[in-house]
Amino acid sequence: MKNAAALSGRQPATGPVAGASVPAGAPVAAVPVASAGSAATDLSTRDRVTKLLLERGATTAAQLGSALGLSPAAIRRHLDAMLVDGDVVAREQTVRGSRGRGRPAKVFVLTDAARGRCGTHHYDNIATAALRWIARNGGSEAVEAFATDQVVALEDRCRAAMEDAGDDPLARAEALAGALTAEGYAANASTIASGGQLCQHHCPVAHVAAEFPQLCEAETAVISRLVGTHVQRLATIAHGDGVCTTHIPAQPGRAQSGRTVTTVRTDI
Repeated sequence: MKNAAALSGRQPATGPVAGASVPAGAPVAAVPVASAGSAATDLSTRDRVTKLLLERGATTAAQLGSALGLSPAAIRRHLDAMLVDGDVVAREQTVRGSRGRGRPAKVFVLTDAARGRCGTHHYDNIATAALRWIARNGGSEAVEAFATDQVVALEDRCRAAMEDAGDDPLARAEALAGALTAEGYAANASTIASGGQLCQHHCPVAHVAAEFPQLCEAETAVISRLVGTHVQRLATIAHGDGVCTTHIPAQPGRAQSGRTVTTVRTDI
């Protein structure tokens, strides 16, 4: 067998032992070295795992392996390396309602550090310091006013990009997902049984919003105005969730399209 020596624990005779003399003219077996191509492949696969976790949020090893065409052993090897490097954390899968026997599956989520490398988090410290100054000198109302003012330009750009979206809130949510992706939010919209769902897989201000939720609240108000109906924020990256998720209730008398539009972009 190709790996019999490795499996038996014996070291194959691939070259001279360090410090041992080799008679002149004696043949020396080739010494295996780590393949540069193999290391590059590992990095490429890890990038694919990172991208998938960015798009989907909390995901099991089985789901990752299936999506990437990797065996359970292969995906575990990559995830173990990412755990050691601090790029992912493992959590128990949240199961709503009754579940079968056995322990819940583990899900993997990108850490803040890994997520930060997928987008831009420039000037977080100074932004947080500025908002703290505003809060000290003007109170929470001043922070809220600042947050509202900050999303005005974003709302204007997204509204312009949604000119041809029509009046249906779900169709507008799909158009908004594309507009938000162009702004760096890696968004997608989908139709679900209770209406629609807008997911943002990246948040440029997540670290700041963790301390000042007014930023999330102002953004939610913008989403509501742009889709043309009341919406509900179910989860946010700033609060430790894998994805910012906004629910768009079904409109009475409107048929559901069943469409899912994914417009995730992670190269910005």
